[in-house]
Amino acid sequence: MRIMGLDFGSRTVGVAVSDMLGITAQGVETITREEENKLRKTCARIEELIREFEIETIVLGYPKNMNNTIGDRAEKTEQFKEMLARRTGLPVILWDERLTTVASERILMESGVRRENRKAVIDKVAAGLILQGYLDSLPTGDKE
Repeated sequence: MRIMGLDFGSRTVGVAVSDMLGITAQGVETITREEENKLRKTCARIEELIREFEIETIVLGYPKNMNNTIGDRAEKTEQFKEMLARRTGLPVILWDERLTTVASERILMESGVRRENRKAVIDKVAAGLILQGYLDSLPTGDKE
């Protein structure tokens, strides 16, 4: 069982994939979007990765506001979720992603990644954190 984690942003989509046992998440890539409202190429690349890694489930970061309300970004994420589910036929799970970008930034700083290089990988790291949070929430028996 392989699971894909996505950090969906207005300019980029971070992608992470679980190992075969569903225990650990690894960042795969950051897909750069040319325009916020054009998702055809982004979806095509995600579909390629789904085939390549034999993905069975998608976990999509859900950017709720800190007060637990739903804002514009979360609404766009919900629309993206519906599109992904339609196009791929896979279950798409929304996963609270609050503070993952902050945590990603901290991880990269502590790892010694220079500021100018962080932007290229921060979304991939955030996708890994989103996916790892989901994997850690699964009962142990579900990971076999």
